[in-house]
Amino acid sequence: MGKKKKHSSKTRDKSKGRKAVNLRGDIMQVFRDNPADIYNYKQVSARVNVSDSETRRRVNEYLNELVDLQMLESISNGKFKLHPSQSSTLQGVIDFTKSGAAYVKTDQLKEDIYISENKTGFALHGDTVEVILTGGRRGKLEGKIKSVIKRDAEQFVGIIEISDKHAFVLPSNQRVHVDFYVDKNKLQGAKNGQKVVVKLLDWTDLDKSPFAEVVSVLGDPGDNEVEMHAILVEFGLPFEFPENVLAAAENIDVTISESEISKRKDYRSFPTFTIDPEDAKDFDDALSLRKLNDDTFEVGIHIADVSHYVKPGSIIDKEAVNRATSVYLVDRVVPMLPEVLSNFVCSLRPDEDKLCMSAVFQFDIDGNVKTEWFGKTIIRSNKRFTYNDAQNIIEGGDGDFKDEILQLNAWAKSMRKQRMTDGALEFSGIEVKFNLDENGKPTGVFHKVMKEANFLIEEFMLLANKRVAEHAGKIKKGAEAKPFVYRIHDLPDPLKLITLKDFLARLGYKLKSTKPEKASWALNDLMNQVKDQPEEETVKQMAIRTMSKAVYTTDNIGHYGLAFDFYTHFTSPIRRYPDVLVHRLIDAYNHGKKYSDLDELDKLCKHSSNMEKKAADAERASIKYKQVEFMLNKIGEHFSGNVSGLTRWGMYVELEDTKIEGMIPLNSMDDDVYRYDEKKNQIIGTKYKEIFEFGDKVRIKVNGADLILKQLDFRLI
Repeated sequence: MGKKKKHSSKTRDKSKGRKAVNLRGDIMQVFRDNPADIYNYKQVSARVNVSDSETRRRVNEYLNELVDLQMLESISNGKFKLHPSQSSTLQGVIDFTKSGAAYVKTDQLKEDIYISENKTGFALHGDTVEVILTGGRRGKLEGKIKSVIKRDAEQFVGIIEISDKHAFVLPSNQRVHVDFYVDKNKLQGAKNGQKVVVKLLDWTDLDKSPFAEVVSVLGDPGDNEVEMHAILVEFGLPFEFPENVLAAAENIDVTISESEISKRKDYRSFPTFTIDPEDAKDFDDALSLRKLNDDTFEVGIHIADVSHYVKPGSIIDKEAVNRATSVYLVDRVVPMLPEVLSNFVCSLRPDEDKLCMSAVFQFDIDGNVKTEWFGKTIIRSNKRFTYNDAQNIIEGGDGDFKDEILQLNAWAKSMRKQRMTDGALEFSGIEVKFNLDENGKPTGVFHKVMKEANFLIEEFMLLANKRVAEHAGKIKKGAEAKPFVYRIHDLPDPLKLITLKDFLARLGYKLKSTKPEKASWALNDLMNQVKDQPEEETVKQMAIRTMSKAVYTTDNIGHYGLAFDFYTHFTSPIRRYPDVLVHRLIDAYNHGKKYSDLDELDKLCKHSSNMEKKAADAERASIKYKQVEFMLNKIGEHFSGNVSGLTRWGMYVELEDTKIEGMIPLNSMDDDVYRYDEKKNQIIGTKYKEIFEFGDKVRIKVNGADLILKQLDFRLI
């Protein structure tokens, strides 16, 4: 047996200079070529042609790093093999950035997979895709798109540009990274510069634009109806009901028979009222309160019994499933249910008999719950309060049901205090509202303020949601768990908490713990630190980004943000489909029935979570549009604001009075050459060393307002 041939000095020099990204890729290729084999770092080093000690040390580091990324699996004693997830393609949802690069989120890995701009294939934003891992860089996974499994959208909104021979549609959504080619015989009468909806027809050549046809001409950009409809289409949301659904809703039998009443508890004679926003029409919930004896009170939380009118599998139910939620844009509500149901039949309007699903509790004088009951009722609301009406009573004014409102408010404050003690999070952000003229144009901006009347309703809705979930979810000895719909909120990401801590330190604030189980107290303490400070809203938004998203599921893990072990959504079935499911399940279990199709229930949960996100994104887009529209006639005017974001391309500023945000491009700051220091999170002038950081007060001039991109351009003055 001969001696192993030594590597030449030329080879050794090459291995020393090898880039990290190439070395990681070479290491992964060894394991992909031999998916069943096990190697240690010396064997891997030999296979990638590395012999010097320094690079072999790096090989060992990268092997452990690839284990953390779940690309390799550590067997024992420094031995590694290909992770099971790497032996085939992975499936996930692609999320494009404005630059054209993307990330794929997959349930199979903890980390998102980065996809460079030239490796996204035929995927479009939101598609479900197959992705092949190609390596890692800077501790991040990288991959390329193999195929598109399912399109997230077939229709897209954009501005059409028509020339003599052809037409292109430029998407309004900046995350849709391609323009669409439209034959001139498929324009549907669209005129140059109009906003249209196109349907994707074909895309087989990456060097060419996808082929599409115009399916709807929305109209001229800037028109309120056009823009609101465009936002709904952009996020895959409907803006009108099919005729057959409207007809079915009109034909629903709304009579309440004596036979139906006999199956329910009758609460029509008890003091009952609703408290809702000024402009609300869909009254989901009502409260009743009566004194049973000197130390015992009965509180009824009565919720519209949508499930009585919307039967599983009916045409109305199928439409409600598809929508899953009502959508709240700046100037309108796009309801989950046809208006005849949402605003009339199911709405708990005063002086009308209404069918409900109720959560009824007996309280002692100190606000402790002694007994509970859940089931079908009939009620008759005596009074419709707005939040302002109820707040006036709480603050000392007179009004109907004053004693009841004050007693309920006292208990609500006690329940809220206990939740905070138990570790519930309190992120009370600013909600932007607009005054609109008859054409939908914004004439003013104001901010919704949460007061005690809002918290009163919130606490009793939380109580009902929590206790309903406990009622269904707690397993009695010897019993099996019942399928149910839970609203869960996972622990925050510890890495994001560490990043937040570092960010806060640069601002002079302290996050006292980065342990997820202790983070709620640390974050609430942080909110107290930043209260009434210029950077308060910025810090809140950064803190919120550390949080997981609350979702619907059949697998309960509790709700971290509320500090509840069991939680569901029971109280808004007019506007949320999961609440309808919960009502049906509670009624079925009350009658000793079983629900066996857990897979179908889980699919409905995932769909509802997805539609909830789309609705929230659409709401934010409509707010941003109105903010930009509001500033159109203020170009050239000066305003005070606070620095709310820093990037390598610009400095974001939030205006003090309106909370409207715009950006100052760094290249427009011409008194010096400014650079973004990522470590210090500052923008620094290279010559005069002027520093800008979060929360700094600045004066700006409005330089431009782009309605198409929903962006404001500021200049520093």
